[in-house]
Amino acid sequence: MNKQPLVSCIIIFLNAGEKFFLEAIESIFAQTCNNWELLLVDDGSTDESTKIALHYAEKYAEKVRYLEHEGHQNCGMSAARNLGIRHAKGDYIAFLDADDVWLPNKLEEQIPILETHPEAAMLYGRTLFWYSWTGNPEDIERDCMTKTSVQFDTLIQPPTQLIPYLLDGGETYPCMCSVLIRSEVFRDIGAFEEEFRNANEDMVFHSKVFLNAQVFVSSKCWDWYRIHPNSYWQSAPTIIRQDNQKVERLKYLTWLEKYLSKQEIQNPAVYKALRKALFPYNHPQLYAFVQFFHNYVKKIKSLLKWIGKQLLPISVRRCLKAQYKLKNTSVFN
Repeated sequence: MNKQPLVSCIIIFLNAGEKFFLEAIESIFAQTCNNWELLLVDDGSTDESTKIALHYAEKYAEKVRYLEHEGHQNCGMSAARNLGIRHAKGDYIAFLDADDVWLPNKLEEQIPILETHPEAAMLYGRTLFWYSWTGNPEDIERDCMTKTSVQFDTLIQPPTQLIPYLLDGGETYPCMCSVLIRSEVFRDIGAFEEEFRNANEDMVFHSKVFLNAQVFVSSKCWDWYRIHPNSYWQSAPTIIRQDNQKVERLKYLTWLEKYLSKQEIQNPAVYKALRKALFPYNHPQLYAFVQFFHNYVKKIKSLLKWIGKQLLPISVRRCLKAQYKLKNTSVFN
């Protein structure tokens, strides 16, 4: 009988708060697959989080280990994840942030997929953006699933398909709580880039994997990503948050441009997507004009549509609508 592979589960935390942190840890203990180790990586917490982690490491010494940076420093998400990776003993590595949760069947269902597809370096599925954790009825309606890919339940080849989708913006990238990664990937492709302390560090890592290895993308959901005011992006005021996101976005795109050059990756589709993503930063005035013109045209179209509804007979409107549909259908056939 083959031995079940070991999964190293890494939770990095910084002042996680008792409720969220306990729920995250317990969601790992609730896994229907039991062959895992848990590494709790403290990124310099000053609240009760350190005490909670030490309690679990003492009580479940055979399953749980506590790690921290020298001098209990705060070094950022990438450095904390890398610390966990260096101490991981598993065949596979999975990540869970201290305010998110795994569903009980995550490891039981994910491991066989990677075992069946040895050519895949990484696996991920869809993630629930979890607003309803509050218990408020209005938040239940806000729960939604990430997009993550244009194809599901299949192997995606490097480098063309996922990178353009990633660069297109929106919530189209995998959440860290969803991935399961072979441990050798960190040796072959590299770990997290520590210059990205707390923002886009996941996109940088995913980009390296997408550009160099096959990835299996599932349509299933195994994890809930908690949306709350104290999360990294949500805690700043809206204007500051938007400015920070723009700065971090440019930093990521600049890194990607250099990485493509360094790795000598010359793929037209990837470079086309990168040029499109960089356009607002390289040509801000032209981009602003294009956006203004685009919005102006949209308003004119809406006005003409409203005028048509007011003045044209319904039979004429139906005829025009049918011709429009026919024209657009012929373009794609």
